[in-house]
Amino acid sequence: MPKSKKLKWVAISCFVLGVGVGLYLATAGLPTTHAQGSQPQSSPVKALTSQDVYYPGTEDLAPDEMRVTACGTGMPNARPKQAAACWLVELGNGDKFIFDIGTGSAERLSALKIPYDYLDKVFLGHLHSDHFGDMDALWVGGVIGNRVNPMKVWGPAGHEPEYGTKYAIEHMEKMLTWDKGSRLGNVDIRGLELEVHEFDYKAINAVIYQENGVTIRTIPAIHALDGPVSFLLEWNGLKFAYSSDTFPNKWWMEYAKNSDIAIHECFASPEILIQKQKFLPQVALNVGTQVHTSPAQFGKVMALIQPRMAVGYHFFNDFDTEPIVLSDIRKTYDGPLALAVDYMVFNVTKEDVTVRMAAVDQDIWPQPPTQPKLRPDLSKRIGFSDFIISGRENFNEIVQSIYDDINTRYGTDVKLPQ
Repeated sequence: MPKSKKLKWVAISCFVLGVGVGLYLATAGLPTTHAQGSQPQSSPVKALTSQDVYYPGTEDLAPDEMRVTACGTGMPNARPKQAAACWLVELGNGDKFIFDIGTGSAERLSALKIPYDYLDKVFLGHLHSDHFGDMDALWVGGVIGNRVNPMKVWGPAGHEPEYGTKYAIEHMEKMLTWDKGSRLGNVDIRGLELEVHEFDYKAINAVIYQENGVTIRTIPAIHALDGPVSFLLEWNGLKFAYSSDTFPNKWWMEYAKNSDIAIHECFASPEILIQKQKFLPQVALNVGTQVHTSPAQFGKVMALIQPRMAVGYHFFNDFDTEPIVLSDIRKTYDGPLALAVDYMVFNVTKEDVTVRMAAVDQDIWPQPPTQPKLRPDLSKRIGFSDFIISGRENFNEIVQSIYDDINTRYGTDVKLPQ
């Protein structure tokens, strides 16, 4: 597998939207505009020829390129700075895949200005809420955001049926019976269809998806209970490895080896859990080194598998925690490293791996549909009881003027309901 040439290690700080991010990269992973000693031509009226920041929706993806975006890098606790686990992989063939969809991550996905029809494939590593807590938001919110494709979900079975992905998604749908019923006859509901692809969590390097030149495999993970898995995506000679949550294990060591980008949990160290989260020492040690992978363990894992880019996530990445995490990692690993925060973007080709931050629009609206939407089927509308209808105060004169204005503007003839 082609490698970026490693010249020396540098530490840089990237500040985007007030977020400080420590990156520890090979210099070959940085822009090479000045490599030949020539100065780029500047102009007071022309756009920059290269960007150190990714502006969603403004860059083509090359046919041989992979783009990986961190849409959730935090911990099980909710906070504004970091959503829970979620990674988006975009490929130059047009395919897009979501790996985990933890609490708070749906809004990060929306900020990337991607039509929801393209965000219809989710791979769940396990069923902790910080890894699938926004499944409902993406499912229903995507429909309101113009998705008409069915939502497709891949995830592991459990050691018993009720611990598996199929059971979880079916009961999510039941939980949202009122929500789903309220959409009938009001919007195009084709996107409310769910397809669940459940597979054996004990399967080793088994193919669970193979289309359009993309192969996704599953390997067992070790986390909390039987059931969790990690994923490997291969396409166009590039390899993406994602651990979800796991204790260091033999399957990852064997099958994630020599990945172009390897994303592995790097949980807060026991000391951080004691100081910041006020865990008891015995709880911090168990959670930080047995349930999860500690920074020093993460470093050892990466030293053994030797990816082109190692990415640590799943800790609160702050000015006072990052130095502790980095110090622990560097005890066991000295290779290319990024400690992820939300909106960190990796562009991966056979020649290079670059890392930037995305600058996002906080006032985002959904993108237009990619295919014609159907008019709602009014016959499916459940409607109100006579009791609720009796409480309506109808300002027909005001509403009729709204209908008249819209009909005039858009050449329609929609009648005000009686």
